[in-house]
Amino acid sequence: MSNAQYLDHETHGGGGPYVDLHSAETLAYGVYAAPGAYADTYRPAYEEEPAPLPPPPPLPPPPPTPSPSPTPSTPATLQLPTPLLPRQGAPVPPGPGRRAARRRRARAAERPGSPLRRLLPRALVVAFLAGGTTAFVAEDKAVELTVDGKERTLHTFADDVTELLAEEGVALGPHDLVAPAPGSALSSGDEVAVHYGRPVRLTLDGQRHQLWTTARTVEAALEQFGVRAEGAHLSLARTRRIGREGLTLDVRTERSVTVMADGRARTIRTNAATVREVVEEAGITLRGQDTTSVAPGSFPRDGQTVTVLRITGTKEVHEEPVPFHVRRTDDPYLFRGTEVVEQAGRPGLRRVTYSLRTVNGVRQKPRRVRAEVVRAPRPQVVKVGTKPLPTSVRGTDGLDWQGLAACESGGRPDAVDSSGTYGGLYQFDTRTWHSLGGTGRPQDAPAAEQTYRAKKLYVRRGASPWPHCGAHLYR
Repeated sequence: MSNAQYLDHETHGGGGPYVDLHSAETLAYGVYAAPGAYADTYRPAYEEEPAPLPPPPPLPPPPPTPSPSPTPSTPATLQLPTPLLPRQGAPVPPGPGRRAARRRRARAAERPGSPLRRLLPRALVVAFLAGGTTAFVAEDKAVELTVDGKERTLHTFADDVTELLAEEGVALGPHDLVAPAPGSALSSGDEVAVHYGRPVRLTLDGQRHQLWTTARTVEAALEQFGVRAEGAHLSLARTRRIGREGLTLDVRTERSVTVMADGRARTIRTNAATVREVVEEAGITLRGQDTTSVAPGSFPRDGQTVTVLRITGTKEVHEEPVPFHVRRTDDPYLFRGTEVVEQAGRPGLRRVTYSLRTVNGVRQKPRRVRAEVVRAPRPQVVKVGTKPLPTSVRGTDGLDWQGLAACESGGRPDAVDSSGTYGGLYQFDTRTWHSLGGTGRPQDAPAAEQTYRAKKLYVRRGASPWPHCGAHLYR
């Protein structure tokens, strides 16, 4: 109890003695002063009529959600209004009176029309809805989705990138790119970008490639491929947009090529498509049969050296014989080892054209450019005997033919005399050999045939054909 709660009787016209409020003693709770010193203004609550309760204060707002991640909502604790407390410094009633006042207030709250009884279910519903709304708001995410350069901000309940793309109907192919990768978790404020793949049929410096790119312009695609576009020839403009269907692009990068011509070297920077174009850019003219060391229509490579060949030349025509071939047929009426030429062969005639060239002043080896047959060759037909040779001739088997051959030719079937007139074991001349049924040269016939022909000759003329060696037949 403070000093301000005691009345100054002199100030208020009381009859009591004067009390200095600034120096008066402050008594502890429950200690009473002498009668007449203080005026007791306290009145117990049970002696007064109960006053109606004031209207309840408004419910406090729901507490903020501690984390954006969704958690199971818990029942909200009902916050009831704080009971009215006694005014500070007011005397506290004795125990029994205080309990009686609390009982009266409890009975008043239980009455059907009581404001507290009406407030309780509403507060429970509001608290439950506040908890559910908090969980609902926590699940919702604001995400920026960019699909092939088109941006939009949307709200989603998807947990990851894959769910978000499925909700938005964005289908991905094997060459499409997504950042962050599919399956990555989503949070509010994330950015998701989808880049579609586009086929590019690129011909780079004569080499064809089938590529895929996520770039949307030719310039961006070349940068993605690592192709140096500075100074290059492009079949399409750099700003050309690439649709989902792709495009065909021809790129020729700038290259350094050296051209050697007429004893002088010229090095140029070019993006020409053929060697012929490079030579023309170097200011060199090809005349007549002039050409280059590499094919004029080939693609020029970086660092390549091309030599111009100054060519002058003429043509020459030569006639050449065409050899005939020999066709052999078996003849059962001729003795084995005997061959007869039935048709003599005749060579043909071929006309051949040669090119004679001089390259940069140096004469080249003649080059055959054309050939035609003027006369076809005629084959030679030879009959080959297959009839077995007789082994003996009557009246000659007892003679020493081996001794005769040793005397005439030294026993050699292919022996030929120094004049070339006589040949074989028995030194036949060609005319005699043919008269005995032999063909060709005697020295080419088998030894058995030569002996057989010699026996036939002996039957005709005796030993006279061998005037010096004939005596050996009788030894």
